[in-house]
Amino acid sequence: MSSKPEQKETHQANGVVLPIVPVDCLTSPERGQLVEPSDFLGPDSDAVEVVVLESRANAKGVREEDALLENGSQSNESDDTSTDRGPEPASPLKETSFSIGLQVLFPFLLAGFGTVAAGMVLDIVQHWDVFKYVTEVFILVPALLGLKGNLEMTLASRLSTAANIGQMDTPKELWRMITGNMALIQVQATVVGFLASIAAVVFGWIPDGHFSIDHAVLLCASSVATAFIASLVLGMIMIGVIIGSRKMGINPDNVATPIAASLGDLITLALLSGISWGLYKELESKAYVNPLVCAFFIALLPIWIIIAKKNAATREVLYSGWEPVIIAMAISSVGGLILDRTVSDPNFAGMAVFTPVINGVGGNLVAVQASRISTYLHMSGMPGESSETAPRKCPSPCSTFFSSDVNSRSARVLFLLVVPGHLVFLYTISSMQGGHTTLTLIFIVFYMTAALLQVLILLYIADWMVHWMWGRDLDPDNFSIPYLTALGDLIGTGLLALSFHILWLIGDRDSDVGD
Repeated sequence: MSSKPEQKETHQANGVVLPIVPVDCLTSPERGQLVEPSDFLGPDSDAVEVVVLESRANAKGVREEDALLENGSQSNESDDTSTDRGPEPASPLKETSFSIGLQVLFPFLLAGFGTVAAGMVLDIVQHWDVFKYVTEVFILVPALLGLKGNLEMTLASRLSTAANIGQMDTPKELWRMITGNMALIQVQATVVGFLASIAAVVFGWIPDGHFSIDHAVLLCASSVATAFIASLVLGMIMIGVIIGSRKMGINPDNVATPIAASLGDLITLALLSGISWGLYKELESKAYVNPLVCAFFIALLPIWIIIAKKNAATREVLYSGWEPVIIAMAISSVGGLILDRTVSDPNFAGMAVFTPVINGVGGNLVAVQASRISTYLHMSGMPGESSETAPRKCPSPCSTFFSSDVNSRSARVLFLLVVPGHLVFLYTISSMQGGHTTLTLIFIVFYMTAALLQVLILLYIADWMVHWMWGRDLDPDNFSIPYLTALGDLIGTGLLALSFHILWLIGDRDSDVGD
């Protein structure tokens, strides 16, 4: 208990001093006006006070609570001060180049080895009958790998925020977040997987003018089944990664997105190859299997939609999160068309093993950068608010890579990881005798040039795109990563195909580009 002068003193020294009173009592029901502070005074003109201390929740988590969490859990299930807005800066602002590199290095290598394994798988399965006679399956490869990355990376972003502000601590909150988000990604995976199969059929029909209904149904069943199963498995893995990262005191922005892609490429590509091969075997003797598989997964859609709609944490994304993943799928499908046209030529069969690697590494690095910039912007306000940290004009390359701010520092660190990382991955592929290409000096020079140019372009686009979306009231956590990873697939596949064509034209026969 204290007097009014003491109250003022406490306010200036320690923070905000508030009377303990329910929020509903702050207004007068008769007048609809705020109740004066004197109304809370007791007979002795004393007021019960509580000092609201600085919150550990960073501004990003506080700003996103309404979009991520049910309002009931915010007001009824939390009696501490964790939801108060405090000025304490979040850890990314305090990170040095060394700490950024140290945290990114392990998941980056882990994700890279996952893409190497995926490349080895693609190098083997490209000779299977289903890839030889239904070449449109190659178009599905970047689209489904990108879809997997988009869904899991945006899932990681949503869950990272919820975990960091302590809204996944109790079993009830954890179960609500898991069920809502898993149902959401099943809806997105099924719909976008179906659309990806249509895109593969169209892109496969345009160059040749040939259409087969059996192949179209096969592509649909393979795509939908792969997207559904891969999202189910990878979603559960990501939930474990987010919770584990928070308990170990690691910044999820540095860890979650690369790990989302580490096993993702391998699992998705293995599922696509196995499912398409099995359905292709049944095509002649049991033609009804493919339509049944496709119809089964589509019939499950209403169930996942109902579950996702009932959860306030995912309801908004269910309605508004379609545009980025669908457009990203279309962009990745163009990259798949380039892969299909290139790998189908026996002279460039060696490109298959390197495509998931260059695309995966570029996508992982730009996803980390986009997540970090988004976190930085959330510290200054909400999407759409103008601030010094969210310029609307296109940034210059110098400001992106050579300024003194933390985002420029992380861009330099991520860019410097490209060459040593790819050298490790190339050596791994060579030691495992993967692909049809000998690693000569000229091949490594062309490959590294393509990889560096890809990441350079992606990091610059990320700097512009995240700020641009922020200025237009779009949350970059949900909108930027799908576009950036899809552009990574397109740019990486295009530059790699161009490198292989140049090597073939200049006659680098020592590299055995053509098998």
